[in-house]
Amino acid sequence: MSDAFKPWSPPVSRTSSWPATRLERTLAASSAEGRAALGLYLPIGYPTRSASVDALHFMAQSADVLELGVPHTHPVLDGPVIRQAAAEALAGGFRMRDLFAAASELSASSPAALVVMSYWAPIAEYGPRPFAYELAAAGGSGVLIPDLPESEATGWQAAAGAAGLSTIALIPAHASAARLAAIGAATTGMVYAPATPGPTGGQGPLRPYLPRLVRRLREATRLPVAVGIGISTPAQAEYASGFADAVVVGSAVIRRMQDQPNSPAAAAAAAARDFAEGVHSARRTLS
Repeated sequence: MSDAFKPWSPPVSRTSSWPATRLERTLAASSAEGRAALGLYLPIGYPTRSASVDALHFMAQSADVLELGVPHTHPVLDGPVIRQAAAEALAGGFRMRDLFAAASELSASSPAALVVMSYWAPIAEYGPRPFAYELAAAGGSGVLIPDLPESEATGWQAAAGAAGLSTIALIPAHASAARLAAIGAATTGMVYAPATPGPTGGQGPLRPYLPRLVRRLREATRLPVAVGIGISTPAQAEYASGFADAVVVGSAVIRRMQDQPNSPAAAAAAAARDFAEGVHSARRTLS
């Protein structure tokens, strides 16, 4: 394995005065085990508030990282699967307090690291500073905001940093080396690389640029590299785990839940086990 594809390992010392977040500890632990971490995504409130938390409890038995989605009316990055799930959560009365309550319950009952994926509008409406502090108090480790406006980035990063949260960046697939370095310098926790172009939920083959993008990110930043958006099968998770530090799956889990509307939590648990097996198989292949 070339240096560019060596798994991430935590730096000897941290420049921040904050202690390592649960996300950083989790990624360091999976790296020490010689494998990628598994991240699983679900919007809070889908299919109902209680059912989403039940599903996440089961998913946490297989996942290293839980990515909690904030439902939004205009999810521009997302495909039809997550759009439908978000719409159902909003129709069911989702409020931001549901996110904090779920995070608090999950952080107390599971060792999984918690990160939030949210568009900027819900955070701006709630207030960036109270959002950051309430999420941190509930046990969250970081936030991914795919549409964070450049004009708001400095203010958000200050609020997140003061609360002890990581600001996770979604990396453009064909960004220049200078752009990758700039994004990496403003990012904490991990960087997030798209496995496929376009919206979430793709079920086609992974793009051939993916290993090269991960390699370029390793050259531009010392942060661990997560791969998501378009990981639709355990075999794809296994493949991506061969060179990424974390693999994140969302739409594929929700599809299982949609296929079993009478037992969504059990469906999510089964999907989580299947994807965990894929990630762990990659570890055995590389050992």
